[in-house]
Amino acid sequence: MEDDAPVIYGLEFQARALSPQTAETDAIRFLVGTQSLKYDNQIHIIDFDDENNIINKNVLLHQAGEIWHISASPADKGVLATCYSKTADSRVLRCAAVWRMPEESEPGSHESPDDSASTAHALELLCDLDHTAHGSTACVAWEPTGDGSRVVSLADNHILLWDLQASSRRAVLASSASLEGKGQLKFTSGRWSPHHNCTQVATANDTAVRGWDTRTMSQIYCIENAHGQLVRDLDFNPNKQYYLASCGDDCKVKFWDTRSVSEPVRTLEEHSHWVWNVRYNHSHDQLVLTGSSDSRVILSNMVSISSEPFGHLVDDDDLSDQEERRPEDRSQEPPQDGAIATYEEHEDSVYAVDWSAADPWLFASLSYDGRLVINRVPRALKYHILL
Repeated sequence: MEDDAPVIYGLEFQARALSPQTAETDAIRFLVGTQSLKYDNQIHIIDFDDENNIINKNVLLHQAGEIWHISASPADKGVLATCYSKTADSRVLRCAAVWRMPEESEPGSHESPDDSASTAHALELLCDLDHTAHGSTACVAWEPTGDGSRVVSLADNHILLWDLQASSRRAVLASSASLEGKGQLKFTSGRWSPHHNCTQVATANDTAVRGWDTRTMSQIYCIENAHGQLVRDLDFNPNKQYYLASCGDDCKVKFWDTRSVSEPVRTLEEHSHWVWNVRYNHSHDQLVLTGSSDSRVILSNMVSISSEPFGHLVDDDDLSDQEERRPEDRSQEPPQDGAIATYEEHEDSVYAVDWSAADPWLFASLSYDGRLVINRVPRALKYHILL
């Protein structure tokens, strides 16, 4: 079907950082950060025009360095955080900062890449998340609800909780905790849980997944060997408060109930290389996206562990006479868990996938060669879920 065709956008530079603009719920908008050693790095604001199947973009300069991670404020459309690398005293440091996009950066105002490069506006630095005492920052996670004033950053073996004050122009370290143990312990990623009044954060380090209580900065659960190799990413089920997905270098995606962490609830083994990203759909939590360095994006339907394992419950009173007379149709096999669509528009490692904040049936994926692909959930599956 023509309108299910993917839409592809190419950046001039390599890229691995992608985020939906979470505070924007009307327009389909993604932020992409580049990695270039030679030129000023950029943030591309990608607006997708769903009716005409076209992309409008605007380019902002990120002169601080290569962007490794990007996250948009859940409360303010104009604010975002980046983790970036810079060289100091012949050492490469991974820093983090909060930025504001200029007001006039309306997507679609630039036509050609050459034009955008010459007229690009720079991001305004609001504040640094100054962690020089703690090491290199792997990621920044915003508190999912609230006014966008609380963020967590992971720097080497430290988890740091910041209060952003004075319109995000000042970052005050509210509390912190650190990993204890032998060796060079380092966090790789983290996610803030939308449940429990936003008092829990999950982190990944090496092969372990840990839960933290942000009120006391103490550990509340630990999945010691969650994966056989490095854990790359985590995500919380938006509708089931104890459910968490993880993925890693053992090519697996695992689903956990944090109340009982001895065994995963389900395991997916669809990828043939490291799985970099896992994302639950915000509205339909049976839909799970994964991106991998096997260059593929896979959409899975984990219906048995979703918040609606039996679909929408239909009252017998709602059925027509004709439906009443055909009980054999109603006792159909429930949908099986597993991959339902594989997207192969990428030719390089897919480092990031994410759902649109405005359209639950649409998602973006980003590969290292700078190719951004916007895809949709297959129409048959969409109607199966809705009807």
